[in-house]
This record gives sequence, C-alpha cells and structure tokens, in this order.
Amino acid sequence: MIRLLLVDDHPVVRAGLRAVLAPAEDLDLRGEATDAEQALARAEQGDIDVVLMDLRLGDGADGVAATAMIRQLPNPPHVLILTTYETDTDILRAVQAGATGYLLKDADPDDLIRAIRSAAAGETVLAPPVASRLLGRMQSPETALTARELEIVGRLDQGDSNRDVARALSISEATVKSHLVHIFAKLGVDSRTKVVVEARRRGLL
Repeated sequence: MIRLLLVDDHPVVRAGLRAVLAPAEDLDLRGEATDAEQALARAEQGDIDVVLMDLRLGDGADGVAATAMIRQLPNPPHVLILTTYETDTDILRAVQAGATGYLLKDADPDDLIRAIRSAAAGETVLAPPVASRLLGRMQSPETALTARELEIVGRLDQGDSNRDVARALSISEATVKSHLVHIFAKLGVDSRTKVVVEARRRGLL
C-alpha cells in the first residue's frame, strides 16, 4: 500500500484528486495539507510514502520550500510535484529541492496513478513537456540559463533595478552586472527589456 499526502491550497483541486485516486486500491490517502507548515508537520509523522505537492500554496512558503523541508527529514517521503506551471525556473527549483517527479495537472488520471507508483519506487517521473525542457538544457548548456540567472531574470520581470536584485539575492551589484552580461549573451539580446521579452518567448518565466 502506498501512503499519500496531498498538498494543495484549493479545496476543489483536492476533491478532484481524491476522486481520481479513489479507484486505485493500492493508494491510501493518509492526509491533506493546504500550506508548507501543515505539509511538514504531517510528513514528520513518518507514515507517508509519497507527497503530491502543488507549487503555489498561497501566502507563506511555496511548494518548492515545502519540498526542501520535507526532503531534509529522516527517511523522507518522495515528493511528486503536481502543478499547472512548467517554466524553467519552477522546474529547476523543484528538482534542486529534491522532488522525485514533476507532473502537470492536465495529466491523464491513469498517468498520474502510474507516476505515483513510480515515485514510491524512487523512480524519476517527468511530464513530457518538462522532460523536453530539461533535455534541451542538457543538449545546449552554453545557452541555458543557470538557476541564479533565472532568478535574476525573474527579478527583472518584476521591474527590479540592479540594486533591488542585489539586495533581494544577497549579492553585490557588481555580481548582478556580471550575471547580466552572461544573460544578455545567452539570450542574444542587448537590454534588460529584451531579456524579459525573450525569456517570456522561450517560456522561462
């Protein structure tokens, strides 16, 4: 029996997932959580095999932070991200936090159940669009933005100045400028505005 914890802040989504998972006799939904704090507290009880984790959890820590905290527990459960978001930033942050898999909420119910079984066995599970993005990064590492560069692009998208970026990421303005040089080169642009436009075109934001 695979023991599950469902983490999502939307009651309708949780109800839908319960309905999808109910027919699978080898899946046992042991609990639900609406935020990172609840998810960690429930996972700490030690009777969960797989956590189905949404990325956006309203106010407070997001699903990536919750994943990182859960994966630091002794004998932690596997975490399967289930979300509507598939940007490079979201994917990289989730993988770096220790997620076993990354699926999109439009996945076929049978695919979701198979993914849960695979995650419980410690196997990596990626939705096709996500796998394609990661493969593209591996095949063209010279043009792929690093996690830090993606963070900076995200700050630019919010309209932050170099000083704002430096303060938010706890780095120097000189380091920000150095990162921007690399970002400009990788995206083939020559201005901060074009960075955001190109990043959106590529689905990085």
